Amino acid sequence: MTETRKSQFDVVVIGAGIAGASVACELAREAKVLLLEGESQPGYHTTGRSAALFSESYGPHPIRLLSRYSRDFLESPPEAFADVPILADRGVLFVARDDQMEQLSQAYKTSEDEGSLRLIEAEDAYGLVPLLREGYVAGAMVENGARDIDVNALHHGYLRGFRKSGGTLTCNAAVRGLLRKGDCWTVETTAGAFEAPVVVNAAGAWVDEVAVMAGIAPIGIIPKRRTAIAVDIPDGIDVDGWPMVVDVEEQFYLKPDAGRFLVSPADATPTLPCDVQPEELDVAICIDRIETAFDLKVGRVVNKWAGLRNFVEDGVPVCGYDPQVEGFFWLAGQGGYGIQSAPGLSQAAAALLMGRALPARLAALGFREDSVSPRRLERSA
Repeated sequence: MTETRKSQFDVVVIGAGIAGASVACELAREAKVLLLEGESQPGYHTTGRSAALFSESYGPHPIRLLSRYSRDFLESPPEAFADVPILADRGVLFVARDDQMEQLSQAYKTSEDEGSLRLIEAEDAYGLVPLLREGYVAGAMVENGARDIDVNALHHGYLRGFRKSGGTLTCNAAVRGLLRKGDCWTVETTAGAFEAPVVVNAAGAWVDEVAVMAGIAPIGIIPKRRTAIAVDIPDGIDVDGWPMVVDVEEQFYLKPDAGRFLVSPADATPTLPCDVQPEELDVAICIDRIETAFDLKVGRVVNKWAGLRNFVEDGVPVCGYDPQVEGFFWLAGQGGYGIQSAPGLSQAAAALLMGRALPARLAALGFREDSVSPRRLERSA
């Protein structure tokens, strides 16, 4: 590494998406924290492209516990955290064709003890969303407690709180190398070199690349592309109060958003970490699925984009110190649940990093440190 002047901190957090911003905000209340972002603005690749929904029935069991814990924060954030409400009424309607009724039954059985799910008849689904194509829906369930999340308000609320607590955000600071010497890490970036005893790897799709720079075994992160498009709402249709509509096997979703329909084929295509862009095939698949399920002809695509959702093999986040290398903390693999679970996961991460017990209410829900620990993963050098 080149010899440069180094700035010293207690913790360096790599990645300023929702994971990095939220844990940095929590840590900055009691430590000197640097938040590094490789792009010109935080949340460029994933957080800023998310059409987030809060749902207590969404995701694997540890995520559902984190989401339940996060609800209070999202409903009543700290004073001056955001200028607008973070949650807004929405609801979700899960629909199933004849050939998907077994999947509907299984989805209900898996989640009926959490959230506000209830089964409804097909005719009730048409009452909620009259645009559903006649004969398409055989069964459905609703989650009335699901809410839209203002992603920008949540993300920037954490960034604002981070700065208010004295944290330092440095953008255009792509990591180029990490070296541990004695009890301190040196993080070389395109914006200079920085030192801290602890590094938090919250680099999203790039977490394994960061780990390899530090000589640490990767966790097997799998970035997956998710495509979304915006299309016009047909004239004369009042969508006020409509829930988000989701295929029970997550083959598509549709929801009213900013005067248009936001729709997706809910694709999860493995890809390399990059500035991911929508593929025309995925856009065509999206249109076909939406036109099949709804009495809707897509005349034009107003906008299209893609984002990254990052997973490890079991779909559960990785949160904890690396078992082999001192002072290297993983915060990765939040998949499609990182926004809704951010308050819970960031508070858990801050507690584990500082050597404290998990928040008492989170532990009382049944959340366990070992469910997210990197120790659970089989890793190759």
